[in-house]
This record gives sequence, C-alpha cells and structure tokens, in this order.
Amino acid sequence: MTATKEPPALTSDITSPPIVKRHQRSAFPVIDLWKSSVGKKWIMGVTGVMLMGFVLFHMIGNLKMYLGASHFDEYAHFLRELLVPIIPETGVLWILRAGLLGAFVLHIACAYSLTQMNRKARPIKYQSSRDYVAVNWAARTMRWSGIIVGLFILWHLATITWGWANPDFVAGEPYETITASLHNPIVGVLYIVANLALGFHLFHGTWSLFQTFGSLSPRFNPRHNPLRKGIAAGFAIVVAGANITFPIAAMTGVIG
Repeated sequence: MTATKEPPALTSDITSPPIVKRHQRSAFPVIDLWKSSVGKKWIMGVTGVMLMGFVLFHMIGNLKMYLGASHFDEYAHFLRELLVPIIPETGVLWILRAGLLGAFVLHIACAYSLTQMNRKARPIKYQSSRDYVAVNWAARTMRWSGIIVGLFILWHLATITWGWANPDFVAGEPYETITASLHNPIVGVLYIVANLALGFHLFHGTWSLFQTFGSLSPRFNPRHNPLRKGIAAGFAIVVAGANITFPIAAMTGVIG
C-alpha cells in the first residue's frame, strides 16, 4: 500500500493589501477639528474675523479724538456703561476683552501649529523662486507683523488702558491720557511702526480669509483675484491709515 501524497498547498502571487490604519475619532468633535489642518485654518479664520472687527470699530471710535475731549470722553464712558445696570460697570468691556484675548491666543496657537505642520509636510524648500516670493515672503511678513502687533497691544494696554507704564496717565480722562502720550515723539513713532505692521498683517490676513472660507478663491475663480486683493488692501489701508493719523495729528498740534 503506497502512501498518498498530500497536494501541495495553494500559493498565490497576489499580495494582500496593506492594512490602512483609520483615524480614531474623538468623542468630542472639537478635538478632531483642532487636530486637522483644515480645522485650524477655520479657527484662524473665525478668530481673524473677530480681531478684524475689533480693530475696525476701535479705529472708528478713536476718530472721536478729532471732535474734541468731550466727545471722546463720552464715547469712553459709553463703553464702560454698556448694559448697566443689568451688568455692573465695565462688565461688558471685560467680557469683550476676555473674548478678544481668547481669540488672540487661539489665533497665535493655530498659526504656530500650522507652521509646524507645513514644515513637516514639506521638508524640501520651494524650488521655484516665484513660489518662494509668493508663499514664504507672505508667511514671514505675517509672522513678524503678528509679533509686532502683539507686543504693541500689550504696550498699549499698559500705557493707555491701565496706565502703570505711562507717566502721563490721568485716571478718568481718556482723551487727556492718549493725546498726552501721542505728543511724545518716541511714542508716536512706535505707534506708527506698529500700525504699519498691522496694515501688512491685515492685508495678508484678509486675503487668506477668502481662501479659508472658499469665497472668491483663485482656485475656483481666478478672475476674482484682483477683487480679493483690492478688498484686502482697502481694508488694511483704511484701518492702519486712520490709526497712523492719530500720532501725526497729536505731534503736529492738530489734537490735544
């Protein structure tokens, strides 16, 4: 009796597909939003709109300086008494400040995180000089102008709002405080430099905002690119340009 040979095991040249590791979703959608680059861009966009709204209305309010001390002090008093007596005096003002501080911190955190993600995703630098100018120059401008604006905000709060770093601070007299400070040429020049940085930041930020929200994006509508650039430039010029007039008017004796 001969032993029967077992048939050879069937082999296949077809290799099994690699196992794709799926992203583990968090129980909190906010965390998934924060982890993704798209989510960070949206957060930057929303917080950017909040900060843009603040600088616009802050500039409009400061135009009261040209109407004189009584009008400017009346405007400052109005801000302090928003929703009084429902909310205590300066309560709404501090709520707005807290919201703006949160938006500012989130804006910076997202910008830093996106920069790190972009560096990891693109270890090789741009090969085209055109790409370098269009992308890197804008990014570097945004980074440094953002730092300058951030330091200026801290200095502005310390000198104009709280007054502990301002020898000309007069409690309860906002017009006297700000005009006396801007009469100082050093303060005036710092104010102008900071607002030039703000103008560059607003220009690039507004331009990027259209991309983030998908409106007038050159990716889909290249013909709208000049319009997008014009809106960004116009907003930056109006806000920064008006702000720059304040120290010039103070140093030349037009106000104060």
